[in-house]
Amino acid sequence: MDLFDQHLAQITAVEAPLAARMRPQTLDEFVGQDHILGTGRLLRRAISLDQISSLIFYGPPGTGKTTLARVIANTTRAHFIAINAVLSGVKEIRAAIETAQEQRKFHNRRTILFVDEVHRFNKSQQDALLPWVESGTVILIGATTENPYFEVNKALVSRSRIFQLKPLQGEDLHRIVEQTLNDSQRGYGKLKVQIDDDALSHLVNVANGDARSLLNALELAVETTPANSNDVIHITLAVAEESIQQRAVLYDKEGDAHFDTISAFIKSLRGSDPDAALYWLANMVYAGEDPRFIFRRMLILASEDVGLADPNAVVVVNACAEAFDRVGMPEGRYHLAQATLYLATAPKSNSIIKQNSGVRSQNSPIEFCATGG
Repeated sequence: MDLFDQHLAQITAVEAPLAARMRPQTLDEFVGQDHILGTGRLLRRAISLDQISSLIFYGPPGTGKTTLARVIANTTRAHFIAINAVLSGVKEIRAAIETAQEQRKFHNRRTILFVDEVHRFNKSQQDALLPWVESGTVILIGATTENPYFEVNKALVSRSRIFQLKPLQGEDLHRIVEQTLNDSQRGYGKLKVQIDDDALSHLVNVANGDARSLLNALELAVETTPANSNDVIHITLAVAEESIQQRAVLYDKEGDAHFDTISAFIKSLRGSDPDAALYWLANMVYAGEDPRFIFRRMLILASEDVGLADPNAVVVVNACAEAFDRVGMPEGRYHLAQATLYLATAPKSNSIIKQNSGVRSQNSPIEFCATGG
């Protein structure tokens, strides 16, 4: 590495997005995923003792898959190679294998090969990894947002330990914000940042378990908000709404109004009252409710309350939900209204949750499915 490379690395580190700068370096800095990284857990012990076997991490974006791989890279004494399946192919795999063989031959070191977005490798590319993983030439760590049991070569899956990372909890996201505001090296510890409780709650709520989304919104809020006369950067709810591009729900998201409104909406659909259903739908949309939450409740009703009286109901509602995902707001309101009116005017039947005899039984498989047991 020459002076220009060092200069480029320094600039990249300083100008990297906040989410990249705040990426944990050690297990102690890692927030969340206690079900696999809590004290005494297998994965934590394996990382601490540098006894890693082939692993596959899967879960939603922003839950720490790549971060966990980087923590392993900082902890292990093995040679660490990272590639991205989107940008790499068999050529890069062969180069990594050659390096791994040299490390074992000349330095007696293991090699950990981290493959980000491993599900993006096609079958032949995944097959190219298989013999080297099986022989122990490389220890594979894969990261994927898809279920590896469906998207990753079954032979690779059988040779790896699978760990699912879950969306971060609200308290985890609050801790991440606290770390960021107190870290003077990588975060905003050198600045006077004051964030209102309702603004922070809104950012955490909309981030929906995604730490990257939260930090991106926080970075935009801090970097674009001018300091006041006391050099304090004050993040209000209005600033938070602009930063994450979603209005705060006007009623308390965790309180009675949230549940009362969706309950009134469902009861209107169940009672075949299209006017009332549209009223409560408009109430929720105006309040800033997540449309996917509304569609999810309508999909349940399409089977639970309409059911076999109109089997096409679940098809129509699901199609409206998929159309909404493509179109988004504000035009997506048409798809919300269409699904609402279809369900409100459809005939109703609860035969799906009843046995043929009409007598419910605790051990009935139909009842078991209907109650989510």
